[in-house]
Amino acid sequence: MIIVEWLLLLFLIVCAVAVSISKNLLNSVIIFMSYSLVMAVIWVLLRSPDLAITEAAVGAGVTSVLFFLALRKIGRMGHKDKEEK
Repeated sequence: MIIVEWLLLLFLIVCAVAVSISKNLLNSVIIFMSYSLVMAVIWVLLRSPDLAITEAAVGAGVTSVLFFLALRKIGRMGHKDKEEK
C-alpha cells in the first residue's frame, strides 16, 4: 500500500508541473481534473471520506465545468477547423 501512495504522490507532482508548463489551456484543465481526482483518492486512503467527496465534487466536478465554460466563452475550446479560419 505504501508503494501506491508514493506513486499517487509522484503523479500529483507530475500533474502540478505539467499544468505549469502546458501551453494549451484545454490540456491544463484536463490535467487539473486528473490532479483533483487523484487527490480525492489520496483523501480516501488517508481515511477522510468527507474531504474526498468534497475534492471530487468541487475540484474535479464544479471547477472543471466552470473552466470548460470559460474556455468555450473565450473561444479557446473549439475544433481545429474554427481555429484555422
